[in-house]
Amino acid sequence: MSGSAPLRVQRHDDYVLAALNSPEKRNAIDQELIDALHSLCAELEEQPRTLVLCGAEGFFASGADIAQLRERRAADALKGINLRAFQRINELPMPVIAVVSGYALGGGAELAYAADIRIGTPTLKVGNPETGLGIIAGAGAGWRLRELVGEPLAAEILLAGRVLGAEESLRAGLITHLEENFEAALARAEKIAGRIASLDPAATQASKRVLRAPRAAHPQIDLDEQSVLFESPEKTRRMTEFLEKKKSR
Repeated sequence: MSGSAPLRVQRHDDYVLAALNSPEKRNAIDQELIDALHSLCAELEEQPRTLVLCGAEGFFASGADIAQLRERRAADALKGINLRAFQRINELPMPVIAVVSGYALGGGAELAYAADIRIGTPTLKVGNPETGLGIIAGAGAGWRLRELVGEPLAAEILLAGRVLGAEESLRAGLITHLEENFEAALARAEKIAGRIASLDPAATQASKRVLRAPRAAHPQIDLDEQSVLFESPEKTRRMTEFLEKKKSR
């Protein structure tokens, strides 16, 4: 791992740990980081593993790189530079776990929203202050945040710039665990990644597809995914093992 790389990546048997690595600018999201995220997504699409995302030095991401953002024009907005990367992360085959500590603002918050599971620390500050900079939260918050915390709270975050602390984020369901510090939060994420690794990868991937599907796709997608799994040798093996263990008790 290079210390100057925008994304420090550690590959484990059960999961991949990726840390945003620009602490001198509070891990602001710039084009170099976006390119690194796309590269990592390509790897995880080819070889699916759980992704654990965090920020170097105990904080997540303060937002997009404002110096770069200031120079972008309409054509850049239509490219969806950050949105496309975050959408790709959200659509990875296996779960994505974000360890969200310190500032997760603007684009940093939207990157956290793209994860399947979020774990926080007491220093967490999360929100979308984009309207104060003359833009919208255009990389997923406009629809994803409403699904995560409900429309009334999403409206106050997006329209009034409300920033949530750790306890508020836990109550709202934006994070599902609140740990005492970054190390404990990372340990929790690694434990969850290990639990996921013990499950059937095909069933986990199917469950994620069903979970992410629009309401109109149900119940047919549930039936289609289950029909494939019902023919799986792994389903037969795991159920046989379960029944044999039950019989031996």
